[in-house]
Amino acid sequence: MARSVISYAPLFRIDGESSLSLQEQIRRRVISAIASGVFPPGQKLPSSRKLSQELGLSRNTVFLAYQLLIADGHLETKQRSGVFVAQGLAGSQNKILRVAGQNSRSQLSTSSSANANRFLRTGFVGDKGYKCPPDWQKHKFPFIEGRYDKTLFPIQEWREASRLALGVREVDEWSLDNGEVDDASLIEEIRTKLLPRRGISARPDELLITVGEQQALFLATQLFARKNTKVAVEEPSLPELRQLLKLRKAKLHHQYIDDAGLLVNDHLNDCDVVCVSPSRQRPTGVTLSLARRKALLKKAEKHDFVILEDDFECEMNYLDDALPALHSLDNNGRVIYVASLSKVLAPGVRLGFMVAPAEVIAQARKLRDLTTRRPSPNNQRSAAFFLSLGHYDTMLRRLNNVYEERLISLRDALNHYRPASIAIAPVKGGTTYWVKGPEKLDVSLLVRAAEAQGILIEPAKDWFALPDGPKNMFRLGVTSLPAHRIREGIQHLSALITKLDNPLIKDLSSLDHDWLCPKKLKVKMKGLTLLNKTVYGDPCTIILHKNGLMTGRSGYSGEEQDVGRWWVEGDKWVRQWENWAFGEALGFHVKITDDNLFWLDDHGNEVDRAIISATGK
Repeated sequence: MARSVISYAPLFRIDGESSLSLQEQIRRRVISAIASGVFPPGQKLPSSRKLSQELGLSRNTVFLAYQLLIADGHLETKQRSGVFVAQGLAGSQNKILRVAGQNSRSQLSTSSSANANRFLRTGFVGDKGYKCPPDWQKHKFPFIEGRYDKTLFPIQEWREASRLALGVREVDEWSLDNGEVDDASLIEEIRTKLLPRRGISARPDELLITVGEQQALFLATQLFARKNTKVAVEEPSLPELRQLLKLRKAKLHHQYIDDAGLLVNDHLNDCDVVCVSPSRQRPTGVTLSLARRKALLKKAEKHDFVILEDDFECEMNYLDDALPALHSLDNNGRVIYVASLSKVLAPGVRLGFMVAPAEVIAQARKLRDLTTRRPSPNNQRSAAFFLSLGHYDTMLRRLNNVYEERLISLRDALNHYRPASIAIAPVKGGTTYWVKGPEKLDVSLLVRAAEAQGILIEPAKDWFALPDGPKNMFRLGVTSLPAHRIREGIQHLSALITKLDNPLIKDLSSLDHDWLCPKKLKVKMKGLTLLNKTVYGDPCTIILHKNGLMTGRSGYSGEEQDVGRWWVEGDKWVRQWENWAFGEALGFHVKITDDNLFWLDDHGNEVDRAIISATGK
């Protein structure tokens, strides 16, 4: 009778694309099998020769993996018998299995239901908003903010900083069990290099390192908000911040914003705390004006409230000069400043910081110790080296160049494909545009239709707390999308918007259009001076010369200029710029009503509009 042969190959399957070595993969498979009870204590393992043959690997690779597992006490050898799971693991293994299996599935279900009721009684409800697909990288056009482009991470520079942080002397310093104390080197780098750029001067005892910016916000809300504390938040604002405040049972006042940021008016007078993101408002991206910054500080002093300043994307100003942080203008210790290194060092590093009066930092440190204690001291020291060696500044310059190119590409694409039906907030940098679509556009439908075509966009509704929030707004980000793919993505998105905005498109031959016929086009368009606006709100003047030439200038000082030509082709007016609109020839139908000129598509939908200048008639 033939002896049955047991194959272990499926259990030890090797991933050829894994970044782990073959030895490491084998070791992980063995440890996992032991922990799950597949290989109980005393179980004999296949010989290195047999396993190497099944896996198609060299015997030496398997042998060395076994030797490391033996050295670490997971396996043991018996003379002339082979390799076995170490008997010393029996006690702990049985305890693990017994504890893990003591509750039945029905008991867990009942317990879970009871816990859910407790959650509801505390007022905490999990996030039900938009969730970015986990496979977002497989989508061709992921216009999602905050998803990190791994090609931008400074791998070599971070490796150098990490290697230096693992030096013997360095490990002796940061590995000390000194509890809540942050890395002095990182504190000094932030204090002397990063904060001065924002106009902030701080002592070491006025700085706290946090596990990302979110923990800093958590600590601040724990310290300054409690039941019935009146807190003003921007409308729209960061949903997670509102959740933190709701957990504290604070009374929320939703303060509207406009193109100059948070409205500073008498609605803030009776607040205890005002939360604001002045550098780059979350989520619209607009910047709080200097006049409003000063007015807010003056009001805080007069009415005795605290300001929580979220300096999101504080160093992403490339379309204009940065304004000083609120904290730098504060002479009375009323501003709690939070920021993050994650925009440059990638979210995975998770390092943020808080700047506040020393007594506030002392309390925040105690509170932090009740939860996570200090952030990884190894990461802190690595970040300190990253800053001290100039890698942070180099990376910041690179990111500014990349994101500036991407943001301008997004702006130009929106201006090209959706100039009339889309309006965007004026921003001075950052990585997003807050977009308002046609009035009747249902963004929830657009999100689903776009995702089916590989386009990811973020709906605006989750950012609004009040029920009257618009349904036709969404956000486009450029952190994860290279510049050369942005235009194509917006082109496809624009086509979807047109389809959703006009679900019933009639046969063109049955429509009674009132656009200009070819003969009238040639007469009416000659010599006109047209005044309109770009998609980003800047004034634009276009002069249609009688000889078919065309000149244009945009911006409040006419800083952007271009030339081109125009002509009539059939019943369409056609124009082509040298640089604007990608230098492409585009044709439109034209309708003129009084002093208003409308450019229309083949379905009669408005594409753009302009005012006919009185001097150009």
